[in-house]
Amino acid sequence: MLEQKITFDKFIRWTITTLIIAFTIYLVNYLSSVLLPFFVAWLLAYLVHPIVMFVQFRLHVPTRVLSILVTLIFLIAVLGGVSFLIFPPMIDQFDKLGQIIMKYLRETTHVRNFPELIQVWITSNAENIEKFFKNPDVIDTIKSTMPQFFSFIGQTANIVISIIASFITLLYMFFILLDYEYLSNNWVKIFPKKNRPFWNELMSDVKRELSKYIRGQGLVSLIMGILFCIGFTIIGFPMAIGLGILVGVMNLVPYLHTLALIPTAFLALLKAADTGQNFWVILGSAIAVFCIVQIIIEMFVNPKIMGKAMGLNPAILLLSLSVWGALLGFIGLIIALPLTTILMAYWQRYVTHEHLNEVSGTVDTPTDTPKLPEA
Repeated sequence: MLEQKITFDKFIRWTITTLIIAFTIYLVNYLSSVLLPFFVAWLLAYLVHPIVMFVQFRLHVPTRVLSILVTLIFLIAVLGGVSFLIFPPMIDQFDKLGQIIMKYLRETTHVRNFPELIQVWITSNAENIEKFFKNPDVIDTIKSTMPQFFSFIGQTANIVISIIASFITLLYMFFILLDYEYLSNNWVKIFPKKNRPFWNELMSDVKRELSKYIRGQGLVSLIMGILFCIGFTIIGFPMAIGLGILVGVMNLVPYLHTLALIPTAFLALLKAADTGQNFWVILGSAIAVFCIVQIIIEMFVNPKIMGKAMGLNPAILLLSLSVWGALLGFIGLIIALPLTTILMAYWQRYVTHEHLNEVSGTVDTPTDTPKLPEA
């Protein structure tokens, strides 16, 4: 392989490209609060667009606006149904836990009315309570915790702002879906004509990889959710259907479903307290369901659906989420998958030339460095 000489012209071009990338990352991070609803809307529009097309052309809904509205109503109904299967049973379980705790306290303390007991205790210890709050150490502690209290209020305000931003996101998504084909086909016009073929080829690779990954991971998550529903139902676990659906939804991000072990342990504790069964036996059976389902997914489902040609290994995906999340915050988590596929598509097409190898069926050794589009 011939050594490539680094000329002054190449050095200047690579320096300018690096500066542009660094400035873009800084600008996106600086404007993240403004750009986040837009990026989320684009992601949702990308996922929802096939359903809109099906509703418009297969169900013969006359206009795009009506197709979007029908699709949104359908998705809201689906999300409402899933929430109905998860949250009301969870609230009932918390209510049952409260009843069990109160029953345990009554049996161990022989007290029937706890509010009355607390009132009597406050009345009899009013002088000591007053001295406690007049203590200088307590006053200093309260003063030191006040900024944290106001920080909590600020976080609550951020939640309210996030709710408002979600409505803005839906508005963005509606208008993007309204002209999705035009926007997706003409965005390349922001670049000079000589650079458009480069971006068209690159984005076609990205679209292909994204489509394969989303379809594959979605199907894997659906199968995993069904298997967990069946497994939890067999062992008689509380909230079997709701917990199985929750695990399947969490698996849309690979291996995030392992966090479901936390509510699983809580539900096992609740069942043990309610039925008198051994807690470790209940928890062990639930963990056995996790292990069996994970073995089925890893040995049979993932190789069959995702395949070796997927190009997006879960470890690489988790690394990309960590890196882009550290660089751009929450907005980095949203756009991590597209950015990672862009980089991989560029590397495969213009550095390793894998797309040429797939066409010719041979292995080529590139001898020259791919040329980036000129700024």
